[in-house]
Amino acid sequence: MTDRSGRADLVSARAVGVGVGLIALQLTWLIGNRVTSAFRDPPDGPTIAFTAAVLVGIVVSLVAGRRLARKSIGV
Repeated sequence: MTDRSGRADLVSARAVGVGVGLIALQLTWLIGNRVTSAFRDPPDGPTIAFTAAVLVGIVVSLVAGRRLARKSIGV
């Protein structure tokens, strides 16, 4: 029974990590688009901002999911 509970905790920890990553992506996109639009023309500015937002979102998602998964299994 504890194996199923532990697995559910890991799945929920990773899902929360993905949610945190999506929030980071949105915030990075909003702020980054404003900043890059001031320095670059429309085709380049939003592309740079979105690429940076995707990278930040992936990194934050992986770090948050791994950190929460470690806490859930007690390591």
